Amino acid sequence: MTKKKTIAPKKAVKKTMPAKAPALETLPVEFGTAFKYPFNRPVGMLNILWILLPIIGWFPLFGYTIRIVKNFVKGDFSQLPLFQFGSDFKLGFFMFLKAIPFGLAYGVVMKALYYNEVLYMIGALFIGIFILPMLMINFYVKETIASFFEVSKINSVFENLGDYVIALLKSLALGLIFLVMMIILVGIPANVFTKQIFLADFYRRKVN
Repeated sequence: MTKKKTIAPKKAVKKTMPAKAPALETLPVEFGTAFKYPFNRPVGMLNILWILLPIIGWFPLFGYTIRIVKNFVKGDFSQLPLFQFGSDFKLGFFMFLKAIPFGLAYGVVMKALYYNEVLYMIGALFIGIFILPMLMINFYVKETIASFFEVSKINSVFENLGDYVIALLKSLALGLIFLVMMIILVGIPANVFTKQIFLADFYRRKVN
């Protein structure tokens, strides 16, 4: 009798799937991209001159900066947008009015802290660093009075504290570079129009 050979079953080979690269929308904006942003369309920096025209120039300039921040939140870091006096004036004017209730509430809080110098300083720093930036960007994006009071948005700051601190440090570094460049004047509009780029990018990735 011939013995039948038993063939051992082949072991299943587990296929290891390659790790997925992070989606582009979750990647932070690069420092070089942020630095070059105002210079990709340098003529746009001349819009800072509207600040020299009281009231009539201030509102459209405010509306223009709001549109810039909204572009950052959309992931558009290409170049400064075209200035549109009529629509930018309207946007800036009504956003100024909508910001008044929050300004009053903020004033009440700071007034309550004023009687204790240490508490006032700590409160001002905490609010200015961890609360105001995200609430302001949220307000710019949604354009409603209520959006300035959406304190739930602050949760994303503390849930991603390391990422947020990096965004703050990048903002500080970029601001210092543009501060030095103020010697040749271009640093002024470059800083004004780009100073919120990293925080708006954080909002885009972690809050929005």
